[in-house]
Amino acid sequence: MPRYPSDLSDDQWKVLEPQARAVMKELSAAAGRPMGHDLRAMVDAVAYVTRNGIEWRAMPADFPPWDSVYAFYQRWNARGLPQHLVTRLRGRLREHQGRQPEPTACIIDSQIVKCADTVSRATSGYHGGKKITGRGRHLVVDTEGWPLALAVTAASVSDKAGARLVTARLMMLLATLKIMWADTGYNGSPLRDWMRETAGITLEIVARTSPHSFQVLKRRWVVERTFGWLMRYRRLARDYERTIEHHEAMVWWATVFIMNKRLTRHETGQPPPPRWGGERPRPVPQAALSTGSQPLDPAGAPRPVVHTTRFADRPTDTRRCDRHAPIDSQGTAAA
Repeated sequence: MPRYPSDLSDDQWKVLEPQARAVMKELSAAAGRPMGHDLRAMVDAVAYVTRNGIEWRAMPADFPPWDSVYAFYQRWNARGLPQHLVTRLRGRLREHQGRQPEPTACIIDSQIVKCADTVSRATSGYHGGKKITGRGRHLVVDTEGWPLALAVTAASVSDKAGARLVTARLMMLLATLKIMWADTGYNGSPLRDWMRETAGITLEIVARTSPHSFQVLKRRWVVERTFGWLMRYRRLARDYERTIEHHEAMVWWATVFIMNKRLTRHETGQPPPPRWGGERPRPVPQAALSTGSQPLDPAGAPRPVVHTTRFADRPTDTRRCDRHAPIDSQGTAAA
């Protein structure tokens, strides 16, 4: 039974458990002593940290000990558990959405996040455009917004340099990509030629037609929506991770929980959540107190008006007070 809003529901755990155990079996280096704590409790603990942004030592007492959870997190991150889970969940989600498991198009963008005092200067930098000292997330997503590859760098690394790094990782994961959409920060023939010759990907720049007006740009809004999904997880709103590897792992774990929630909705037949723009409940009409009308009680009858005498014994000054009049020693305006 879930105890916290970040805990997985029973339906969500039924979807995620077989995938997690299969990946852990594939990534196990050798047979050893079995894990002493329940796997679901460990995953719920990681979800609690990711969602609420707490310190590891602030883990609630009804979870396993924080050092055991952190050891699980560190051990399986090094083996690539969250990345492999994202790959499995993404393929099944794309099939439910009527697409092929392997994408042929993608979108790239970057996000700058401020660093906490736990981040060293060796792995962070200053972004001159946004005036932020932190790290940059260079993310590639498919046309549905599901992450394909991620690279975390110092904020001082340019978008074009980050694009080369994340594309190099993307080449080792997928060989079906043909086109990549990006904003004008990635514009330039050197990067476009490198993409085409090295990765076989056509880089298409989606530019604004009017710089001072709101526009829904083709394909670019998809990756921006993904950043919005990730920023709901407070551990990602600011960079607290001492190492870049742990930063990337936090992003992948948040992606696992987002994708698992969506996949559970598809496989259990749950209706989609209500969206804005439909009929909304209207507030109950009430009498406007500023017009002198009497307020209504729940039964609909006028409530008796009670006159207070809180300031009745205070002397009043009926003289007009000028804001520019000189103030005497008693603090009142001179007539």
